[in-house]
Amino acid sequence: MSVSKTIKRKIRNRKRLKKFNKIGKFRISVFKTSKNISAQIIDDKSMKTVVSASSIEKDVAKNKKKMELSNIIGEMLAKRAKDLKIDKVYFDRGGYKYHGRIKAFADSLRKNGMKF
Repeated sequence: MSVSKTIKRKIRNRKRLKKFNKIGKFRISVFKTSKNISAQIIDDKSMKTVVSASSIEKDVAKNKKKMELSNIIGEMLAKRAKDLKIDKVYFDRGGYKYHGRIKAFADSLRKNGMKF
């Protein structure tokens, strides 16, 4: 049975990130489709989502391009995390390459004060 490159990348990334679960940092998990992007900050100890942001929300303008949506969602998530005094996280890109919309999202988070 053949395993796709995306699944291999996801497994490799998660294995590397397991060591951060012991430190107590929150995890940012990203999910993207061909049109939308969503992200959430997860507390792995209690297994609960703390903060989330998505391009499906009513606050986000639908006429934006994909890269602009990534930047807007990054700003929204960083602002919501600051309200809860969360600034140190680790970035779980899942099975996606750190390129394009995922990179734009991460850069937007960094510009707005998140450290990872």
